[in-house]
Amino acid sequence: MTEGEREPWRRSRSGRGARPQRETPAERRERRATVDDPAVVLEAAARFLEVRARSVAEVRRRLGQAGYRSDLVDGAIGRMTELGMLDDATFARTWIESRDRARPRGEIALRRELALKGVDRAVVDDLLDERRDRGDAADGGVDLAAAERLLARHERALARETDPRSRRRRAYALLARNGFDPETCSTAAAAHVLVDATGPDEEALAED
Repeated sequence: MTEGEREPWRRSRSGRGARPQRETPAERRERRATVDDPAVVLEAAARFLEVRARSVAEVRRRLGQAGYRSDLVDGAIGRMTELGMLDDATFARTWIESRDRARPRGEIALRRELALKGVDRAVVDDLLDERRDRGDAADGGVDLAAAERLLARHERALARETDPRSRRRRAYALLARNGFDPETCSTAAAAHVLVDATGPDEEALAED
């Protein structure tokens, strides 16, 4: 804990020494508002990045909510950007690659998630263009491949539904919840359960 972050101390009732006084969240924010050392705010930002990478907006929001002065927050973000510790394009690319690898999502969901992280729309557009370019158009593209991986992960649950039409509806609904567009949902769900040529009721799929 840095000098500016030290907790207030008080003597215990026994008189045998001091122990940390428990602060309320409001008291912590008030104390941090008095911090004038840029290094304290920079260290707080670095600690926030220890668990995982963050967007600029996430770091700004965290430091602001903690109570630090806005000018010191701006300075810390500027310094971390100079050091390469904050970069929204790198953050967003890593986020997309992680989703594709471990938790497949459609482009709609990826856009929504990155918007919530505060990443600029132009940055997201460029990265999703790169993602589409990596896909094989002959095989339906990167979103269809991601949809197939997601369905494969849920194979056991889907297989419990013995009726092909009901299974397709469940598959379609799963994909829609995870941000795949209607065309991809329909194509991937149909291929997964191998329904007959008549297919399920499209109105029922839309309701899912």
